[in-house]
Amino acid sequence: MTVIECRGLTKDYGRNRALNGLTIKIEENKITGLIGRNGAGKTTLLKIIAGHIKETAGEIKVFSERPFNNLTVSANVIFIHDQMNLPTALNLMEILEAASSFYENWDQALANRLFDYFSFNPLQQYNGLSKGMKSTFHTILGLSARCPLTLLDEPTTGMDAAVRKDFYRALLKDYLAYPRSIIISSHHLNEIEDLLEDILLMKDGKEHLHLPAADFKEWAIGIQGKTGLVHEWTKEREILHTKSMGPDQSYVVVRNDLLEHELQKARAAGIDFSPVTPSDLCVYLTSKSKGGIDDVFNKD
Repeated sequence: MTVIECRGLTKDYGRNRALNGLTIKIEENKITGLIGRNGAGKTTLLKIIAGHIKETAGEIKVFSERPFNNLTVSANVIFIHDQMNLPTALNLMEILEAASSFYENWDQALANRLFDYFSFNPLQQYNGLSKGMKSTFHTILGLSARCPLTLLDEPTTGMDAAVRKDFYRALLKDYLAYPRSIIISSHHLNEIEDLLEDILLMKDGKEHLHLPAADFKEWAIGIQGKTGLVHEWTKEREILHTKSMGPDQSYVVVRNDLLEHELQKARAAGIDFSPVTPSDLCVYLTSKSKGGIDDVFNKD
């Protein structure tokens, strides 16, 4: 079943176009990583999916309905982000109790266990929490709601490494026990890549790549060797990234579509091949220049 379908989705903020004709489909019961640089349109897309803002043009359906001001969508979607406005008149435990009355699948027992594990004070006011503790409290809401569609926008902002690790493990364990559709936007792709089933990479408000995570890991390959040889073997290919490795040595990243006999021939000529990590690939695909920051110091 298709949970989210966008066709030509566009969102303008004045003269700034945050989404530019985005067309995607996201199927149910998968964890999808929403990846891209700041300004790629990730948060705008999540806000539109959640029904918080309206698209400028194009079409979006969530559970086959338009999400904006839609009560059905609101009841089946939870959007976790670092700008959430929670009631200041209620203490933390009262906020959890209020949430339990809104979300049909709410698990109060899970909320209580997570609340205790992360050492929250039931009488604490939300506004008195640090940034990292607010993020941790938000994730308790997101997991305990067990909504059919859970949207997590940079959910670990401000958390230390140990808490992030605990959250990711909790997310995976609860997802395996209660499958649902989860979209997680994060700058820490290296931390979440083992969770993901699909990766949606955005650039300039558009879909750049949308692949199963296993295919994404194999999408590119690194080539290293003498500069002349590397240039010869890559001259007909789209170069995603290039870097000098010293005198007469170059490293180039290209799409991994080389055939086995080509790989064998290249190795025999003295070229080495290496995998490209998903986090590095995201950087290369969304970079404005193939050499990255090194280009700033290139005087040629």
